[in-house]
Amino acid sequence: MSEVSPLTPNSQIQETNSHLRLLVLSNGHGEDAIAVRIVQELQQQVHPPDIFALPLVGEGYAYQKLNIPLIGSVRAMPSGGFIYMDGWQFLRDLGGGLIQLTFDQILTIRSWVNSQEKSGKNHAILAVGDLLPLFFAWMSGTKYAFVGTAKSEYHVRDEQGLLKRDHPLAHLGHFSGSVYHPWERWLMSHYRCKAVFPRDSLTTKILQKWPIPVFDMGNPMMDGLEPTFPTARFYSIDSEKRELGRPLIITLLPGSRPPEAYANWQKILLAVSALIDMQQTHDWDKFVFLGAIAPSLHFASMHQILQSHGWYPHPDCPVTIPDDSALTFYQKNAYFILTQKAYNDCLHMADIAIAMAGTATEQFVGLGKPAITMPGKGPQFNPKFAQTQSRLLGPSVILVEEPHEVAQAVRSLFANPDKLHVIAENGLRRMGKAGAAKRIAECLMEKL
Repeated sequence: MSEVSPLTPNSQIQETNSHLRLLVLSNGHGEDAIAVRIVQELQQQVHPPDIFALPLVGEGYAYQKLNIPLIGSVRAMPSGGFIYMDGWQFLRDLGGGLIQLTFDQILTIRSWVNSQEKSGKNHAILAVGDLLPLFFAWMSGTKYAFVGTAKSEYHVRDEQGLLKRDHPLAHLGHFSGSVYHPWERWLMSHYRCKAVFPRDSLTTKILQKWPIPVFDMGNPMMDGLEPTFPTARFYSIDSEKRELGRPLIITLLPGSRPPEAYANWQKILLAVSALIDMQQTHDWDKFVFLGAIAPSLHFASMHQILQSHGWYPHPDCPVTIPDDSALTFYQKNAYFILTQKAYNDCLHMADIAIAMAGTATEQFVGLGKPAITMPGKGPQFNPKFAQTQSRLLGPSVILVEEPHEVAQAVRSLFANPDKLHVIAENGLRRMGKAGAAKRIAECLMEKL
C-alpha cells in the first residue's frame, strides 16, 4: 500500500485534484467583453480557476489584454459575427473559411478536454453567447455552464404578454413557448449542464417551466460602468432653477466597428444639425453633445468628419469630462466634446443618446435613459438589427428612419415627463442591476 507523504496532507491532495480548470467559449466582440467581466471576477475568488479561452469569432483581444491563454487558432471572419442578421454575410464567412474553422475549433475543444481528463484535472467549459458556444460545450463531453447573451423573451413579449407583430411568420420565433427553441433547451437541461444564466428576469421566469438549472443573476453588460464623479444628487434651494438653466446633454454612440461606424457617424451628425436648428425655437438655452468614440476607431477621422459638418474648435464648454486629450467644438450656441477615454462619464452625464450601436445602446438604456436610434447599412446596425433591438429594449428606444426625425423625437420626449418615468423604470428592469459578473462567478465556483 502506498503512503501519503507527511509533507502532502490529504486535504491538500483533494484541493489539488478539485482545482478547476475552465475553458471559456464566446462568439463575438460583445460576448468576449461579457466573458472577460466574469473571468475577472473568477480571478478574485478565494481559489480562482486556471482559465483558458477560445474565441469562436474574432481574434480574442479582450482575453489577450488579461493574458488569458488562447487555445487553438483564432481568425476574424468578414461578418464580424453578424451572420444571423444578413444571409450575404454568412456566404462571405463561408468563403472566408468558416466551415474549416468550425471543424478545427471542435477538434481543439475535444483535445483540451482529453488532456485535462488524462491529467485527472477538474475541468469545465463556460459558454458565453448563443447556440454555437452552447453546442460546442455539449460536444466537448464535459460539464458546462451557459451565459445566454443573445436571446431574451423581451424580443417577443413583455410582462403583459406577446408583442404585436406585422409579419405573420414573426411568432414562429417562439413557437414552443420560449425564444429558446426545444433543441436549445435540451442542451441547457442536459445532465452535464450545471448552470444557465439568462440575460434578464423575464427570460429566467419562462425557462423555469422546464428542468433547466437556471439562475437569475443579472446582466454582466451593466458592470464596470461607474463614472468618475458621484452620481448622488444633493438638492439645495436653487436646485430647480439650476436644473432648468443647465444645457441638454446628448451622448452620441456611433458603434465600434470600422468602417460601419464612420457611416453611422455621418448620419448621427445630420441628426445633430437638425437638433441645433430646432434649438432656436425651443426652451433649451444650449446643447452639449458628447461624442463617445470607441478606441477601435480612428480618432482623427472622426474629428475631420465632425469639422466637415460646420463645427470649429473652441476652448470652453459648460461641462467638463476627465480626458485631457478630448477636443471641444462650437457651433450656433451648441458645444461638442469628442473623447475616446471617458465612455462611462458620457453615459452617465447625458439626458439622452442618439445611438447606432449594440452594447452601448443597451448600457445607456440600462441606466434608465432614453435612446433614439436610426438604422444604418450594417453589417451590424442595419434595419433588422435596429428593429430587434427596439423590441428588446421596449419604450426606452425611439426608432426613427431618418436623421431629421430625431429632433421631433427629442421634443416629444421632453414634453411628456410621464414617459420619461416609464423609460427610467423600464431600462432598469430589462437590463438589471450592476454586479452580475460577480454573482455569476460565485455561482460558477459553487456549481462547477
